[in-house]
Amino acid sequence: MSNLQKEETQNKKNVPSTKTSKKKKLGQTSWDLNWFTAIITFAVGIIIWFIPAPAGLDIQAWHLFAIFAATIVGLIAKPLPMGAVAITAITMTVITGTLPLRDALSGFSNSTIWMIVMAFFISRGFIKTGLGRRVAFFFVKHFGKKTLGLGYSMAATDLVLSPAMPSTTARAGGVVWPIILSLSRAYGSRPDDGTANKMGAWLHVTEAQCNAITCAMFVTAMAANPLCVQLAQSTVGIDITWGGWAIAALIPGIVSLIVIPLVTYKLCPPEIKETPSAHEFAQKNLDELGSVSNQEKIMIAVFFLILILWIGGTSWGISATTTAFIGLVVLLFTGVLSWDDVKKETGAWNTLIWFAALVMMATQLNTLGFIPWLSNGVAGSISGLPRQPALIILALVYFFSHYLFASATAHVSAMYGAFLAVAVAAGAPAMLAALLLGYISSLYDSLTHYAGGPSPVLFGAGYVSQGKWWTVGLVCGLINLVIWGVIGGAWWKVLGLW
Repeated sequence: MSNLQKEETQNKKNVPSTKTSKKKKLGQTSWDLNWFTAIITFAVGIIIWFIPAPAGLDIQAWHLFAIFAATIVGLIAKPLPMGAVAITAITMTVITGTLPLRDALSGFSNSTIWMIVMAFFISRGFIKTGLGRRVAFFFVKHFGKKTLGLGYSMAATDLVLSPAMPSTTARAGGVVWPIILSLSRAYGSRPDDGTANKMGAWLHVTEAQCNAITCAMFVTAMAANPLCVQLAQSTVGIDITWGGWAIAALIPGIVSLIVIPLVTYKLCPPEIKETPSAHEFAQKNLDELGSVSNQEKIMIAVFFLILILWIGGTSWGISATTTAFIGLVVLLFTGVLSWDDVKKETGAWNTLIWFAALVMMATQLNTLGFIPWLSNGVAGSISGLPRQPALIILALVYFFSHYLFASATAHVSAMYGAFLAVAVAAGAPAMLAALLLGYISSLYDSLTHYAGGPSPVLFGAGYVSQGKWWTVGLVCGLINLVIWGVIGGAWWKVLGLW
């Protein structure tokens, strides 16, 4: 018996009991409410609420920020499950009169959120038909000598697809994630039985980090990048070409893609590191799967259909979200998925709730003037500094302010133009400042589990705790800033950008 087969056999023996423990944590009730963390969460919101609104900021915007801050604390402290915290936040915005019900529910009409939900459902098709296992064993067969190699193969897949797929959710959530999920399960790593750290946790955080890097490398790799190009032209009058963006990102991007998987390997180490018998194990399982079934063929056809539409559908008036709906409908009509499969995909419905709440509040904070007020305040405070310190401070503030956002596009819309104008006014070269802030507009998508489209999909799989996700995001974010600032800066000097 191969080592991998022994590992799976041992894993089945070590599955923890599903019996509910009668013991409760201190402060924990039978309905999953932790009073201690609930009091802390509400206290944060109440304290900020009753602090007088800063000059130049409307009281409504300040009150919404109080609710938003309390929600973030709630998502960290978890007095209730994430979906329940989000529902509470939505309710508080209405009953306090901060937002009308229509605005409070506006997040549920966000197309990106539904794109995420559809990605969950489509990924279920890979698992149910067995196609995911087939693909997983193919990767295991060719790249499975070391777990690290599997991570790099996922990063390479993301990189190859990124120039032609501006929907990061489609790329990471619809293409790469099903493979990651299948690989994790093939090696006996699941989110709910104590085996998450065998392989699944590391693969999920590594893809989240590498996806943010690939988003930064091409104008067409992320939806907000063209907005950066447009704002750079309208704000400071410079034109960023597709090739200029890609060439400037080439060296720091490749270095990041080499370094970051090694960093996540240390921060979230997989228990399975060596898989010398993976080739034989994979081949044996491929032989057992036999020829491709009809349902697998349908799944393959749907996969290529949505891939083609995700790449070129916008030229035909078909959005990425519409494409995802088309894929699900085809799977339902062909019987690959049943409606019961859709109903039972709890991760998708949970993500719909909490991500909709965060997107709604982030959007309304911008609409009510809180984000522009914050941007103008920061910009004004450094307007007299020399260009290098000013650019560094602006870059750091712009990067870490993404903790307030659940959308890269919203962040770029609110802050990119203002920060670029201040950087140029401080003496920074316009092209250098525009590209640096543009790259950061992708790199900060790795910070939190709500930072951008792929994060809720990958985090929602349940392999990684929120604390670990945020820790990895912070460390990798700082390392990326160093790589793109130092190595990238040297490369940009060679290119004549400064």
